[in-house]
Amino acid sequence: MMRVLLAEDQALVRGALAALLNMESDIEVLDSAADGEAAWRALQRLKPDLLVTDIEMPGMTGLELAQRIQRHALPVKVVIVTTFARPGFLRRALDAGVSGYLLKDAPAEKLAESLRVVHRGGRAIDPELAIEAWSEADPLSDRERQALRLAGEGLSAGDIAARMNLSHGTVRNYLSEAIGKLGVGNRIEAYRLARQKGWL
Repeated sequence: MMRVLLAEDQALVRGALAALLNMESDIEVLDSAADGEAAWRALQRLKPDLLVTDIEMPGMTGLELAQRIQRHALPVKVVIVTTFARPGFLRRALDAGVSGYLLKDAPAEKLAESLRVVHRGGRAIDPELAIEAWSEADPLSDRERQALRLAGEGLSAGDIAARMNLSHGTVRNYLSEAIGKLGVGNRIEAYRLARQKGWL
């Protein structure tokens, strides 16, 4: 029996995924969480075999959650189910040790089968997306990515500095580096391009 935890911020999707997976005789959905922090707490409490998570969630994204799982060496396999077919997301997911990456428009039966493959120690990743993911490398560092994401939320350099516990000048440097690497004119264009590529 595969013991699964779900992390998905949209209640309707979360409920549908739980219902779908509970119909399988070899899958038990232990619990579900609406954001990354709640999922992290549930992971430690329930110790599931598999985490099925979305990418975009409030507080902590599914990618950040996978990175935290990897850092703490938790014995849980991560499968991302998302609407985002962005190669940058897949590349970062693979770097974070994710075992499965599926799109929400995949057939329902594919999800259960993919979970079985991952549970057995395999990988379940869309092959076309995998090829595309390695065609263009993410040029941003983690700090540049974090500063750019906050800038895209409308925070000033001073606010970003306070949030990241850095000096104002350091944040300006991170943003300038990101703008230069992406070859755009300002931080908003940099944010848009990085999001479109799946690098944020």
